[in-house]
Amino acid sequence: MSGPTLRWRVRRELLIVKVVAALAFAVLAVLNLDDPRGTILAGAAALVAATLALRDLLAPVRLSADGEGLIVVRGFSGAQRVPWSAVERIRVDTRTRFTSRTELLEIDTGEEIFLLSRFDLGIPCREVADELRVFRTGF
Repeated sequence: MSGPTLRWRVRRELLIVKVVAALAFAVLAVLNLDDPRGTILAGAAALVAATLALRDLLAPVRLSADGEGLIVVRGFSGAQRVPWSAVERIRVDTRTRFTSRTELLEIDTGEEIFLLSRFDLGIPCREVADELRVFRTGF
């Protein structure tokens, strides 16, 4: 890798929220041992929150760009390099449902589509798309 590198990562505050949620659900599961359904539900919620927090710890940088292309995180700690020549389109997919607006950064290679949310990137998807376009083309 030569030249500047741009990186987008999960915000630390979101990681802390996931860890606190995992601990709270674990405590709730222990406190409700006399209620099997409550224990199972709280235990499952603790496991999900802990798994999401673990992913944020193992792979905090979800997207990076350099002169050669992009590196996109896949799974827990795997990453895939996508050369700029393989990137067909970078766009933001916006959906509105029941007054809630969701944005996803979409990186289309023709064979694969990578979707990243604001929670993955730490900043709004539109800003990342604009930065990637400028970085790729130079203007």
